[in-house]
Amino acid sequence: MVHNLGLQNSVFNQFISEIRCTEKQSDRLRFRRNMERLGEIFAYEISKHLEYSEREITSPLGVANMKVLSEVPVLATILRAGLPLHQGVLNYFDFADNAFISAYRRHHKNGKFDIALEYVSCPQIDNRTLIIVDPMLATGASMEITYKALLNYGKPKHTHIIAAIASMEGVDFIKRKLNPKEVSLWVGAIDDELTAQSYIVPGLGDAGDLAYGPKIHLD
Repeated sequence: MVHNLGLQNSVFNQFISEIRCTEKQSDRLRFRRNMERLGEIFAYEISKHLEYSEREITSPLGVANMKVLSEVPVLATILRAGLPLHQGVLNYFDFADNAFISAYRRHHKNGKFDIALEYVSCPQIDNRTLIIVDPMLATGASMEITYKALLNYGKPKHTHIIAAIASMEGVDFIKRKLNPKEVSLWVGAIDDELTAQSYIVPGLGDAGDLAYGPKIHLD
């Protein structure tokens, strides 16, 4: 169920190291582009698990029998932090249908928070491959809520969840809550520590702020 691409030696880890690095994080363009690159690599690896069919492709000099994708996946993204990673996946599945979810941590004065889901825009996903993108998998609670919200639009034949960085707690939570026969988890790194405020350590910080600038929390 869990595919950790960071366990292999590849340029993928170079991009992971750069999105973590405080010296490079000040360059928002570079941060977004590195997230996009990670999305492209995730998409390539997931493409190996999709369905293909043989087609005759006509070139200027003849006909070639080629194996091409026989399905159009649906790409779903949790706003706003997921947008650069989503774009990378979309660069490879450029014909995909797309869904967007507004889910966020709603903080309370006692220091606790709950997950608020306010908006979902989604095509029909029944019997289709669904790919859900979110750069950070901390507790896993927002991902579970997002996944269950999307099931209102149909039952996917399989769901791939992508997170650039996950906590071990979040990974364990997803493994407990979601059916491994129906869901695969793709991560770039798994960090051991989760703070009392549910931030991943060492993690990378707030992916949305790093990509698009800081935000104001209104009580």
